Amino acid sequence: MRLSALSIERPVLATVATLLLMLFGVLSFSRLPVREYPDITFPIVSVLTVYPSADAQLVETDITSVLEDALSGVEGLRTLRSTSREGLSTIGLEFALSRNLDAAANDVRDRVARVQHLLPQGIEAPLVMKEDSESDGIMWLAVISDRHSELDITDFAQRQLKDRLAPLPGVSSVVLDGERRYAMRIWLDPDRLASRLLTVQDVEDALRTQNVSMPTGRIESTQREFSVRMGGGLERPEQFNQLILAYRDGYPVRLQDVGLAEIAAEDERKLVRVNGKPAIGLGIMKQSKANTLETARAVKRTLPSLEALLPEGMQLVTAFDSSIYIERSLHEVYEAVALSVILVVLVVFLFLRSARATLIPTVAIPGSILGTFVLMQATGSSINTITLLGFVLAIGLVVDDAIVVVENVYRRIEQGLSPTEAALEGSREIGFAVISTTLTLAAVFFPIIFLPGIVGRLFSELGIAVAGSVLLSGFIALTLTPAMCARLLSRTVVAGSPSAGSALDSSAWLQWLTRRYRAALETALQWPSSVLLAALASLAVSGLLLWVLPSELAPLEDTGWFAIHVNTPEGSTLDYTDRYAKDTERTATRIPEMDSYYTVVARGWRPTQVTRAVTWVTLKDWSDRDRVQREIVEEVKPALSAIPGASVFALNPPPFNQEDSKTPVQLVVRGPAYDVLDKIMTQVRHDTVNHPALVNIESDLDLNKPELRVDINRDKAADLGIPVETIGRTLEVFLGGRKASMFMREGKEYPVIIQTQPHHRGTKSDIDRLHVRGTQGDLIPLSNLVSLSETVAPKQLNHYEKLRAATISAGVGPGSTLSQSVESLEQIIRTHLPPGASISYAGETKEFKESSGNLHFTFVLALLVVYLILAAQFESFRHPITVLVSVPPALAGALLALLLFRGTLNIYSEIGLMILIGLVTKNAILIVEFANQLRQDGRPTQVAIVEAAALRLRPIIMTTMSTILAALPLAMATGAGAAGRWHIGLVVINGLMLSTLLTLFLVPLIYTMLAELRWRGPVRQVKETDRPEVVALKPTQS
Repeated sequence: MRLSALSIERPVLATVATLLLMLFGVLSFSRLPVREYPDITFPIVSVLTVYPSADAQLVETDITSVLEDALSGVEGLRTLRSTSREGLSTIGLEFALSRNLDAAANDVRDRVARVQHLLPQGIEAPLVMKEDSESDGIMWLAVISDRHSELDITDFAQRQLKDRLAPLPGVSSVVLDGERRYAMRIWLDPDRLASRLLTVQDVEDALRTQNVSMPTGRIESTQREFSVRMGGGLERPEQFNQLILAYRDGYPVRLQDVGLAEIAAEDERKLVRVNGKPAIGLGIMKQSKANTLETARAVKRTLPSLEALLPEGMQLVTAFDSSIYIERSLHEVYEAVALSVILVVLVVFLFLRSARATLIPTVAIPGSILGTFVLMQATGSSINTITLLGFVLAIGLVVDDAIVVVENVYRRIEQGLSPTEAALEGSREIGFAVISTTLTLAAVFFPIIFLPGIVGRLFSELGIAVAGSVLLSGFIALTLTPAMCARLLSRTVVAGSPSAGSALDSSAWLQWLTRRYRAALETALQWPSSVLLAALASLAVSGLLLWVLPSELAPLEDTGWFAIHVNTPEGSTLDYTDRYAKDTERTATRIPEMDSYYTVVARGWRPTQVTRAVTWVTLKDWSDRDRVQREIVEEVKPALSAIPGASVFALNPPPFNQEDSKTPVQLVVRGPAYDVLDKIMTQVRHDTVNHPALVNIESDLDLNKPELRVDINRDKAADLGIPVETIGRTLEVFLGGRKASMFMREGKEYPVIIQTQPHHRGTKSDIDRLHVRGTQGDLIPLSNLVSLSETVAPKQLNHYEKLRAATISAGVGPGSTLSQSVESLEQIIRTHLPPGASISYAGETKEFKESSGNLHFTFVLALLVVYLILAAQFESFRHPITVLVSVPPALAGALLALLLFRGTLNIYSEIGLMILIGLVTKNAILIVEFANQLRQDGRPTQVAIVEAAALRLRPIIMTTMSTILAALPLAMATGAGAAGRWHIGLVVINGLMLSTLLTLFLVPLIYTMLAELRWRGPVRQVKETDRPEVVALKPTQS
């Protein structure tokens, strides 16, 4: 080829071109972002609106529905979900991967602002956040102390720590968990209020009118000016206790006469513990499109400066860190890359038996890999576990083209040509095959550009890494490799020394193997039925296993941590839930591999859900334990499920860092009314009891939350001149507390909250103690105006795509896979689905369903693209068929390995199957291309194909072994992220082995059949006189 001839003529030019690739590759590598996966996190924007004291139904109609109507048309919207519960509306908007997060958030803010005037008065302004409001933090810090109160710890964390962490890159917000914020709590005694003819409203009015600090103007003279501020604000509890509320019989009635003012926590309905010790947690919430690894690293760099701020006796610890797994997983893949390089270089040396000859194909590794980093930077890719896995496989591929060239030059030197002549002739002869194999492998990844969603993003960066490496290796094989062959190879290097006849001598066994292969091939061509049966069997096995093998989105990884969730019945108290949370902590401490745990009791955001708790259990380092995470979780599940009175279960982290703490099986049922949905959920829960494929079945629809309903006698209230608002405020103070004003403490404002004392609001009869003032000034017992009745109300009301919905979720049962569990649950739901109701998918289930259909389409499209490219290269529509017959054996080998070793069809194994298409066609192309050349020289078809197969046996073995050894570290993977690597390695190695074995016989047979077209029986025996001499490599010394 002209390119090869130019490189041989000008070796410095070829060398400089490769060195420039490597130089710019190093520069690009230093600029590439490092993360666990490609950017596969969908942009998520959340809208939170607080409506104090409103029930779920009021929140749904007055806030959620109004905002949903405004937001449903936002550009790039993928999913719209909402939850309405007491006092809070939460709307989650998930956008397409291509949507810019900042632009999406701005669009959401604009649409919310347009309809804000339609929202009811008394709400807090809607809060738009660039994160999933339901997500758990990527990292949790905790402040613990035996010497400081929780109030002091919270205040320090709020003032000194939170404000320093929030501006860090990638951090969306920092939330405090278990916080005890300062508040001036005014505890009122209803009986003492009534004895002094005072009401709750009187106390609130006094606080609002007397606890005031405000600017009043300025005083100006001819030379000076003073601003005037009235300092009437109260700051200390004793000042509040001395506050005069009214005068009775000429004596002042002070606050301390009817209650008590003290500094206490604003809210105590949340608990946090680290290894059993009370703590205040700081959760690092990342932006939905931010890099988890870079965000965590930024936080860790800040920790020393934060620790220096801590008062004596206060300690800042890392309670939970999800980035540790990412760091270790990347480290493991880096080690796999290094080991692959060593193994590939070793196998090349064992075949070539010369350091100088081994150097030639070895140069292709850094040249092509480093050069690919330039392409990755140009396309916005990153260094991650997926692209690194691609490089592990590419290491075996990038030397293939160089090996083929070197082997062909070897053969020409053995035939008596000079090194320069051999390099020219050898590269010319093999150049078309190199181009064909390179383009074919690169073409496998072309259909990926049509893939949407997570799979498309995963495959695209992998495709860029592998295809880029292979294309550059083809360029190096046609430029630098011939130039180096002409300079480094010689008859001495090829012939070697007579003394090099050790046990590692590759010539003897290659000669023996070539002879045996030729004889076997001739027999197969005479009696092709056995080969055809084997091919048909591989095709049938592939089709059968594709249906039989279980499938899932991704295999369960050992991430080094898992979560234990506690759900107590609705109406449970904080103390009741905490008792169960402590049970889970005791279970965690009995795990030998446990390193630490972090517990949060009462999850959620304004208001907290006191019936929910979670314990994150961090395991010891992977090198310090013998059991994997899956085995540990399976061991604790029986102990957790045996806990009576609550739903307690352990969950492994979802794949690909999906910000979702729910179980993997999630199906959404949409219907016309909540009572219809509730009936469906009840029937489904009944039918799934003891189902082997489903565990921990939960529904987010609960219409039976215990509630006390207050009915107001409006006619009587109107007759007495008592506004309904006054009754509502009195009840609010009695039951939940009401913010009356603010007070200053160390330069910062905190709320003043009035509420009746706890022992005066423990039963329904305590409402008899409350009074309101009538128009005549007399006190009216509140019990005369209201009546209480026990009832039930919705805990929360959910929408999916604006329709009323209920999500039923479940875990995958022992011995089952995600596909089996989803199919089982969907079948059960459909048996109870009435007209007008429908099923959708959510969470991991949704990604699994979408990825399965997309991958099947892409696999077929890849085969079609490869066929068309081969047809264009061979100028024939028949020869591509010959090449592609090597694919079914590869699939059969890979799928059989998954079946035997209990693997699954998942994104990783399907990535391996896609790569196999390109890998196995390389060997077939070598045989077909050389056979075509021999036929052009006048050789009969049978003679040409036998000679081509025999002469290409050596490079086929070398390239196959280099690829298998490159993938070997993946198949032997352990530690963080090993499951995904194991699936790819298993698929590639076994598929390549079986395909190579059958390809050596099947390709010549199909080639002969298609060439003759009228084949009627046994092919003519190849005579000894037609058999060309095959010269094997002789041992050499460098």
